[in-house]
Amino acid sequence: MTLDLLPIGETARIVAVNWPALVPEEARRLRALGLEEGARVAVAHRGILGGRDPIAITVGRMTVAVRRAHAVAMNVELLERASI
Repeated sequence: MTLDLLPIGETARIVAVNWPALVPEEARRLRALGLEEGARVAVAHRGILGGRDPIAITVGRMTVAVRRAHAVAMNVELLERASI
């Protein structure tokens, strides 16, 4: 599944990024923010207008806003929730 389809509150790991689909400057920015293969992410919030842009993504202890076009380029796998 791609990051834009990840349900709010679910945690996933980025398994692949289609870097050639992104503008090089934007790809560098996303990497600098930690959004690359292996990163654990969660969708915190989605915009409410039109294309539901931007998407607020939690990476580690920070929350960053990304465009849907960026999230579509990232393939993720759901991580299992720890049982309590």
